[in-house]
Amino acid sequence: MDTTADLIERLAGVVGPRGLLTAADDMAPYLKEWRGNFAGDTGVVVRPGSTAEVAEVVRLCAEARVPVVPQGGNTGLCGGAVARGEVLLSLGRMDRVRAIDPVNYTITVEAGCILADVQRAAEEAERLFPLSLGAEGTCQIGGNLSTNAGGTGVLRYGNTRDLTLGLEVVLADGRVWDGLKGLRKDNTGYDLKQLFVGGEGTLGIITAAVLKLFPLPRERHTALVALDELDAVLTLLDRARAASADTVTAFELMPRLGLEFAFKHIEGTVDPLTSPHPWYALVEFSASEPGSGLGMALEGMLERAFEDGLIVDATIAQSEAQRAALWFLREAIVEGQRPEGGSIKNDISVPVSSVPDFIRRATAAVEELCPGVRPVAFGHVGDGNIHFNVTQPKGMERQAFVDRWWEIAGRVDEIVHEFDGSFSAEHGVGLLKVGELERFKPAIEVEMMARIKAALDPHNILNPGKIVRGKATDAA
Repeated sequence: MDTTADLIERLAGVVGPRGLLTAADDMAPYLKEWRGNFAGDTGVVVRPGSTAEVAEVVRLCAEARVPVVPQGGNTGLCGGAVARGEVLLSLGRMDRVRAIDPVNYTITVEAGCILADVQRAAEEAERLFPLSLGAEGTCQIGGNLSTNAGGTGVLRYGNTRDLTLGLEVVLADGRVWDGLKGLRKDNTGYDLKQLFVGGEGTLGIITAAVLKLFPLPRERHTALVALDELDAVLTLLDRARAASADTVTAFELMPRLGLEFAFKHIEGTVDPLTSPHPWYALVEFSASEPGSGLGMALEGMLERAFEDGLIVDATIAQSEAQRAALWFLREAIVEGQRPEGGSIKNDISVPVSSVPDFIRRATAAVEELCPGVRPVAFGHVGDGNIHFNVTQPKGMERQAFVDRWWEIAGRVDEIVHEFDGSFSAEHGVGLLKVGELERFKPAIEVEMMARIKAALDPHNILNPGKIVRGKATDAA
């Protein structure tokens, strides 16, 4: 794709020297996809510092019919922010917290704000922004919105979509839609913001958002629970919801193999229990006032579960340091898989009631396809989202295994489809899963998405090839 010298000069006039990169070394960090599945390519990285600059950049590109790929923290897992010759528009300089309204329980932030900074700003106002995920120290809220990120708190607080009240969006022709409202109720037609949350920048570029806040937790009670039977996790979840008056903040499933990878490769990980078990659940209750009784409720629930033979061991964090150590184990499962070689990854969701059956069927299927593989099924079982990762067999060449990605991942997706689940629960579609969307979505849904894309971006300027294979039309 030809990014002309004239266009680059005009873009430089909009964003200034600080906002334009053309040297290969300067652009390199924006072109390295986190997993390494895609290699980016562009002639220019544009770094606007305001909504007005984003709008003018998009207007100029639209006028020249040069597509634009928006990028946040570049922590995506499906290639949604990868440029393939287009102008790459990085939102990292737009990092202001515009307003906090503690009474309305809202925070208004620009798209380039790091997620952890949004959390801190809310905490300084004695409020909680509950979105939390492993990349929160580097990912940006615009990317979280564009992929409808999930994370560990979905069971209690919902996905990013549920946390969004209003948006400011630059459209494909450079106009700005100001939908920055902090309303919980607005029944005046289509809820336009929902087109852009999860849209991966294909319909418009999110530049700011009004997000929901919640009371700041004053108590957290966290336990690591060992189970010998996978089915027991559903009964334990049910009991946890009942014992806590449905205030379970997180409920994470972890397999023994994932923990062994973490113990082997991640410094600082320690097994808090005395003997190994096949499955573990990380359970957390939280309350906005001390003295809630949730600690006693968690302890009592676990005692009864132990007496009934539902669980075989457990430890309850007695300090914030112990709580952090338990959560560190959960996060270490992700990094612990890397040194073991190639890993084929599925980010799926099924009804919560189907999680054990799905894991068993998917495990049997991949073991039949590739004997010796090492499945690591973990994640947010409380909302039905399982990261079903498959690590290569010992002794197999990494590339030989990764070359079988869609043979293996595609079979897992087929099983997900049989459970009426989703082949992408929280990571998005991007480039990686466009084929799966076309394969598993009903044709009428694919058609509706293509029509929306054509209506809002008739010349296919915004993030082309992601989610839908949009084509430019003759529409004005």
